[in-house]
Amino acid sequence: MKKKIFNKTAKLASASMIVASCLLAGSALAKDTVKVGVVSFLTGPAAGVFGVPAKQGAQIVIDAINNGTMPAPYNTQGFAGAKMNPVFSDESGGGTKQVGLFRDFVEKQKVDAMIGYISSGNCMAIGPIADELKMLTIFSTCGTPRLYEEKLRSHVFRTQANAVGDSLAAARYIVDMYPNEKNYTGINQNYAWGQDSYKFFELGMKQMSPDSKGSDKPQFPKLFVGQYGTEISALSLDKAKVVHSSFWNGDIEAFTLQAMVRGFFQKKIFVSSVGGSAVDALDKKFPDGIVMGTRGNVGLLARDNKDPLNMWFISEYKKRFNALPLGPSYQYARSILAYKFAMDKAMKKAGKFPTQDQVIAAMKNIKFKSFTETISMARGGGHQAVHSVGYGLTKYNKKGKTPGAEKVKMYGPECIYPPAGTKSEDWINAGMPGAKCK
Repeated sequence: MKKKIFNKTAKLASASMIVASCLLAGSALAKDTVKVGVVSFLTGPAAGVFGVPAKQGAQIVIDAINNGTMPAPYNTQGFAGAKMNPVFSDESGGGTKQVGLFRDFVEKQKVDAMIGYISSGNCMAIGPIADELKMLTIFSTCGTPRLYEEKLRSHVFRTQANAVGDSLAAARYIVDMYPNEKNYTGINQNYAWGQDSYKFFELGMKQMSPDSKGSDKPQFPKLFVGQYGTEISALSLDKAKVVHSSFWNGDIEAFTLQAMVRGFFQKKIFVSSVGGSAVDALDKKFPDGIVMGTRGNVGLLARDNKDPLNMWFISEYKKRFNALPLGPSYQYARSILAYKFAMDKAMKKAGKFPTQDQVIAAMKNIKFKSFTETISMARGGGHQAVHSVGYGLTKYNKKGKTPGAEKVKMYGPECIYPPAGTKSEDWINAGMPGAKCK
């Protein structure tokens, strides 16, 4: 009898220990905060016009989500209920330095996720390391298509579409608005972003305007060189009237100021795929009539968009920073929205605070509401976003005393990106089969 009682008591004790262990395991997964590294240029020539506005855009959305003050559909507090503790870091210094800092974030600081990165070179350096260290990483801005076309990624997502759409939309805008111009050239920075941008613009022009011809002397100066007298002279002498450029950061400002004094923009049709920051920085000094893109329906091109989420973002940004949000402000804010969307979705499915693997599974192939449209993670095995890309002509609003744009055209993702699983260059060279452009 005593033996039976003992066995029963032992079984009850064992069961109690199992329940207690499960409860402890469950509570260990629950978090009050998530620690996230947020990386952008905080020093150097890319800081003022890209990195700092990017950080500011992220900070506004992080604070609103932490406080539960975001508009719908992000009006629930926290990321799977947890507040985000962002650790902001400087992207300056190049790929080798950033890889070292990334390892420090993961191995020593024990972050839950990494968000950010503007430079294509840095993204190409970080991508393999993020997969190696198995760290959920969301790239906010960088544009090189090679990130996923060379290899699919297990732990890396990008909520900004790649340079292919920017370049093809630029080509379509030229063909739509300037059908009689048949000669083109370019000035682009001599690294992955600049090379890819011009390459796909040229491929697009060959398909959309078969009788057009590219210059045999496009210009590729070094990144951040700052002085463009030689290149401006070469472009001025070139018979090509259309000049494509993917200059960003201080380079686009420096080029604009140096070209203006030489009457360059009166002679050429200048196409800037990502120069919106310079329009705001130079304000009324920036010339009218420049073909301007913002890598999506963001920044300069989004200021008249009446979506409640967009109107809230513009209002909060102006209130806090006494400025209008730029393209990078939207791009970083968008990546924060994607992280919240995936965290909340994963928690709902798991019924508890999600693991990183559950968040990664939840983020694949999502469609999430951004400020002006729905973003689809529809490429790169569900890790790469596609969205519309717009261009317009710069036009200073004298009445409102703000930079603006007119004759804006938006090109949807089905028009400017290849089908999933198809390499961009192959698709374009095949005549862009299946492209649907309104």
